[in-house]
Amino acid sequence: MRSTRASAAIARLNRRSEGRNYLMAMTGSGLFVLRERVDGHDKDVSAALPLDDFVRFVDAQGPQQAPRITKNDAAFARQLVKKP
Repeated sequence: MRSTRASAAIARLNRRSEGRNYLMAMTGSGLFVLRERVDGHDKDVSAALPLDDFVRFVDAQGPQQAPRITKNDAAFARQLVKKP
């Protein structure tokens, strides 16, 4: 189903944004709209977007998670720094 990627993006956004409730709506033409539920009313956050643009937009919203860095990644990054 087309909306699986979109609904997964909404689930990730809701996990990152504690205390806020986001949902998506799909228009009759197959475009997606991001909405936020505030006091029982839905407020549009985005315009109607195609699937790929919608997922990109939703992933850019809310607090972002810091990328996980392993000890090996950190050691490699230290080796890349030029020494005087």
